[in-house]
Amino acid sequence: MHILFPEIGPYAQHKLAVDPLHTLYIEECGYPGGIPVLVIHGGPGSGCNSADRRFFDPGRFRIILFDQRGCGRSTPHGSLINNTTHHLVDDIEAIRRYLGIEQWLLFAGSWGAALALSYAQRQPQQVSGCILRGTFLCRPRDIDWSYAAGNGASRLFPDIWDALLQPLQDQEKSAVLPAYYRRLQSGNELEAMHAARSWNQWLRRSFADPQSQLGHEHEDQLAKARIHTHYLINYGFLKEHPILDAMETIRHIPAILIHGRLDTVCPIEQSYLLHKHWPNAELHIVHQAGHSAFEAGILDNLVRATHYFSLKLA
Repeated sequence: MHILFPEIGPYAQHKLAVDPLHTLYIEECGYPGGIPVLVIHGGPGSGCNSADRRFFDPGRFRIILFDQRGCGRSTPHGSLINNTTHHLVDDIEAIRRYLGIEQWLLFAGSWGAALALSYAQRQPQQVSGCILRGTFLCRPRDIDWSYAAGNGASRLFPDIWDALLQPLQDQEKSAVLPAYYRRLQSGNELEAMHAARSWNQWLRRSFADPQSQLGHEHEDQLAKARIHTHYLINYGFLKEHPILDAMETIRHIPAILIHGRLDTVCPIEQSYLLHKHWPNAELHIVHQAGHSAFEAGILDNLVRATHYFSLKLA
């Protein structure tokens, strides 16, 4: 069973202005002459995590992490202005150009996997491979799974679902996502903070091993919830460009897909369908594991995958 590599710090940190409003936080770790790998964090609304540096052999990889628009140490914090998937894809390409990288490996999970796929489909020639965990395809049915009344997740976690409904008026309970979006974007900070606490508690519901949850050191709970609902209510800004419809552009890219059998945030059907559209991808199903990258079985598979690519891309 593989474990994380020892803790390391960044050897370089950058602030990259990507438009007149937004400046991204970027860090580089590991070996400057190593295989470039971009870590794309989940959420939407979270930030990069120092533990994410530890999936890679620091003697083989040039490990690049960044905080997406409005997240973590990127500024302005929590901003929704010019904050869409299209903007984030452009940001990733701007980072690649800024760092002078020709091709890089993409390492991502959950929402980050959707963003990685969107970037790869736009810039396939710049991607040497993908390691994707707990993939989220961001289709309406995937969002409804977690946020539509009477749907899958609400039936698996009825007690936590009831807690999510508790702040809402009766007429709002059939449309949970819009109701929370309104509260989180309102000018009433007390109401917004209450909504953020309930929303984020629901997001934490489905880890098979609660001890596997590692926090994001620079994550603000209100900003996270605001950005999260902003993306979900807009279907990840991917409704007109579904990920599975554009798989032909990246069929040649090698990939390893890792998914917990017990993942109730992003049900395994999503990685299974992605695999069927992607002949060059391997699918590794991890039994007795949920959504977190830090559950033992998923962590083991992720480190194995980085080792595989360290040899393949050397």
